[in-house]
Amino acid sequence: VGAKLLIQADVTDDASMDKAFEELEKEFGTIDFVVHSVAFANKDELKGSFVDNTTRDSFLLAMNISAFSFVDVAKRSAKLMPNGGSMITLTYLGSERVIPNYNTMGVAKAALEAATRYIARDLGPKNIRVNAISAGAMRTLSLAGISGGRGLHSKSAQFSLIKEETSMEGVAGAALWLCSDLGRSTTGEVVHVDAGFHAVGLPDDMEG
Repeated sequence: VGAKLLIQADVTDDASMDKAFEELEKEFGTIDFVVHSVAFANKDELKGSFVDNTTRDSFLLAMNISAFSFVDVAKRSAKLMPNGGSMITLTYLGSERVIPNYNTMGVAKAALEAATRYIARDLGPKNIRVNAISAGAMRTLSLAGISGGRGLHSKSAQFSLIKEETSMEGVAGAALWLCSDLGRSTTGEVVHVDAGFHAVGLPDDMEG
């Protein structure tokens, strides 16, 4: 087993991203896939009213980190994929539906999904596939930062089609499929991995 490589990068800083990708190219030369899993919104905006709690600066910060970062990563990564490849980002149902307290992050995820389709269009001729995985609620630090997030997770299995919580292994399996040659011909997609929860209307009592 080779040594693990950890490269630090600030997605809001061009100089930091330049340095990170220089190190990446030096270490690997070319790459076959990228998994983008970066998002942020101020915690004070992940509760209550989207209209009243959202500020200009916080909105732009969330869009920069959560959506534009994928555009930037895609542009840089494509240069290291001369033989084609796969790019994946992570999104959530709050991009499509109003999820209580998801607020600014839901808008940022909607932008991320639109960016995924446009990136797929631009990089398709280079044999680079670009997709998003919309994972269901799981016990993560991100979910804990959303007011009422734990309640959403606790009821997700009850209202999902196959009556189970979203499996982290299921999300990882979808990523492996999209990164591998098995995902050939799939691009510009948002793949839901949430036990079918996205197909069910959000019950009123899940808003607490």
